[in-house]
Amino acid sequence: MGLAVFHLDDLSGEQLTLGGSEGHHAAVVRRIAAGERVRLTDGRGAVAEGPVVSASKAAGLVVSVEARTTVPAPAPRLVVVQAVPKGERAELAVEMLTEVGVDLVVPWNAERSQFRANPERTAKTLAKWRAWAFEASKQSRRAWFCEVADLASTADVAALVRGAALAAVLHEEASLRLATLDVPAAGDVVVVVGPEGGIAPAELEAFGVEPVLLGDTVLRTSTAGVAAASALLARSRWLTG
Repeated sequence: MGLAVFHLDDLSGEQLTLGGSEGHHAAVVRRIAAGERVRLTDGRGAVAEGPVVSASKAAGLVVSVEARTTVPAPAPRLVVVQAVPKGERAELAVEMLTEVGVDLVVPWNAERSQFRANPERTAKTLAKWRAWAFEASKQSRRAWFCEVADLASTADVAALVRGAALAAVLHEEASLRLATLDVPAAGDVVVVVGPEGGIAPAELEAFGVEPVLLGDTVLRTSTAGVAAASALLARSRWLTG
């Protein structure tokens, strides 16, 4: 097993104190003890490793830094626009997208989504998605944490598609295959995943790109994104490590 990973914004200093909820989780829930090695990251590429000097419920962890690394931002940047799924499938989608290496998840209130937005519900939904991405980023030992954008409209998604180095709008009736696309070495690769009822014709028209077919079977909205992301990563970032 690899080192346990915890988030700390400020990694300056030879000894680092992991307090607050992260420190409590490390010391009490994970039961990290003095002498164990841990990895700390700011989630933006900076990483520090070393042994735990002390651990307590009140103070969290004190870590003696023995090694530091800076991990460059992944390229190309992988963005998945995820139509908001219903129920527990949202958590599954966010966790899997984070674990596989997606850099930004954009929740999309699509025409056929069953999500009915209001300020309170939107705020609660975003808080949950960001918490899921945060925890999954640590679990998968990422140096760059997956981020979750604000709830997007179809116009917002269309703007992302227009600005992408490569845009892949998944659609079950498309003739162009995702596997045939050339993946750029830099820029944003944007994957658009529709809701359970599919992407509406007006939305496809707004995006203005030829949609792509993922495969010969129809995947749920909660799994289509991770399948598409994996296919694209296997032909880009996963080739170079």
